[in-house]
Amino acid sequence: MAYNILIVDDSRSMRKVLLKTLRISGFEIGECLEASNGREALRVLEGEWIDLILLDIHMPEMDGVAFLESLRKIEMYNATPVVFVTTEGNEQRLKHLIDLGASGYIRKPFRPEEIGTFLSRIMGEPDGFLAERSTQGCDF
Repeated sequence: MAYNILIVDDSRSMRKVLLKTLRISGFEIGECLEASNGREALRVLEGEWIDLILLDIHMPEMDGVAFLESLRKIEMYNATPVVFVTTEGNEQRLKHLIDLGASGYIRKPFRPEEIGTFLSRIMGEPDGFLAERSTQGCDF
């Protein structure tokens, strides 16, 4: 099954790296949309169906935490999986994100096969979902 994904990060280059990583990870993506901050992401959600959100923490206008809090108040999206992609190392802060409703987090740097496997589990795909797909070994 292909998933529609929203990548929310203030860095255009990081959004492109995430998109490329998703494409080579073996994780099936349908439409992939982008936003540069939480406020823009909320506007995207007004007109699009999104299955999964990859989210940065630190962004201008509306950061990842404020976006997640707002998202969880929208009935249509209150259960949508949100995965933070971050350099954050503070375990207490990461636990707080999970407590707020994040499905998990991926630490930078990351490998495509790790992201593919992690996202497949988040989306409830069976074990071995990516086993038939080949991945290119690279780090981002």
